[in-house]
Amino acid sequence: MLVVHTRFGDIEIDPETILTFPKGLLGFESLTRYKLLHEDKPDPTVFWLQSLDDADVSFNVVQANSLGIEYQIELSDEETALIDLESPDDAVLLLTLARQDDSQKPLAANTFAPLVLSTKSRKGLQKAGLRADIVFRN
Repeated sequence: MLVVHTRFGDIEIDPETILTFPKGLLGFESLTRYKLLHEDKPDPTVFWLQSLDDADVSFNVVQANSLGIEYQIELSDEETALIDLESPDDAVLLLTLARQDDSQKPLAANTFAPLVLSTKSRKGLQKAGLRADIVFRN
């Protein structure tokens, strides 16, 4: 058991639940280990991706499908191997959330660089530069 002190307080981390981003995230390439946190309520929508390498770093994230967004993402053989993704059914897409310039504006999802996470290996990557193949469901 690992204990990490964060802005959420001291958190006990089961090593089996650690998410690894072998290449880090854009701008945070050296931070590779994360824990997905959420409010203690049924069916949370917004999660926090808490860095275990730097307790001061966390990202608000949401599953892309919870916003009605579907992606058609093609991963290279190298990317698939990097996160040990065996089947598209094992992938979850997360979007980071941030406020625009003005803190009065609502949170906005970064749809151009989703996080692709293998649910089996608990490894992920950030797929940057996506501008096409986004389908909004009604």
